[in-house]
Amino acid sequence: MDSDPIGITTTVPVEIIFAAGRIPVDLNNIFVADPDANRLVAYAEERGFPQSACAWTKGLYGAIHSRGLKEVVGVIEGDCSNTYALCEILESEGITVHPYGYPASRRPDDLEEALRRFAARLGTTLEAAEAIKPQLDEVRAIAGEIYALAGQGRVHSGELFGALLNTSDFFGNPDKCRADLEAMLAAARAAPEPATPPLRLSCCGVPTILADLWDVFEGLGARFVDHEVPRQFALLDGIGKGMVETYIRYTYPYDVFRRIEDVTTEAERQGARGLIHYVQSFCHRQIEDRLWRERVSLPILTLEADRPGRVDERTRTRIEAFMERLE
Repeated sequence: MDSDPIGITTTVPVEIIFAAGRIPVDLNNIFVADPDANRLVAYAEERGFPQSACAWTKGLYGAIHSRGLKEVVGVIEGDCSNTYALCEILESEGITVHPYGYPASRRPDDLEEALRRFAARLGTTLEAAEAIKPQLDEVRAIAGEIYALAGQGRVHSGELFGALLNTSDFFGNPDKCRADLEAMLAAARAAPEPATPPLRLSCCGVPTILADLWDVFEGLGARFVDHEVPRQFALLDGIGKGMVETYIRYTYPYDVFRRIEDVTTEAERQGARGLIHYVQSFCHRQIEDRLWRERVSLPILTLEADRPGRVDERTRTRIEAFMERLE
């Protein structure tokens, strides 16, 4: 079997990639973890990407070339509206693109057809992927335990974010991912509950491009007990279930109304006092902010950023004012 790496533009049915003997590489994680992430954005702009394009899209392009990847899975339905154009650019440069889409119908038979088509393209079968899923679910379950302890205030907001996010590709090595998560879980179990209960917050929206956002909130006495998108990437609701049901339960690729329902339910269960809606500059999901405000009863602070970096003073002031309001 071919064990070459294959980039993914967002969470995909990673069981199929492993079943095909390939190594998944989540380009988002490569981009945001780069010590000089702005150089990846700049590289894309040097190659003709417009200044006004989303920095995440440019960062993915830069990450592909920084890793020298020859193949990419591009999610062209159910994710970023820029991905289709990104895939066209990659194909023009000789990179093999495997398109995948989450059917908007959310019908089981449509999703099963999409999964089988994706598996066939990579030279494997849905049945082979189903056989691998229990092994990955065991790792996801450890992330789920960390998530449960976060509700007790024992896990730093940034650590929770990373623990959930890294299950999108398992570092390309489920055993390594399991070991890292087990070490984090042991530390969380040993950590005492905070003497002063932190103010509980929930976060929705695309993963933030700001490196120190969680530290800023923690410094003001808050702790995030739910990160919507990383939690969905971890597929906690699909543990022990078949692939079709798992990826139907995965809310992020589908309509915003199911996402709002999911976040509202989880925020109430975790006792969150406020909701942070992170939006990325030049992203089509910014338009949905109105719907979040209309349908969520919690106080909401919408934060927007463009390029990788740290929280600026204006954003910090808005965060401080929001925290004072909640307290």
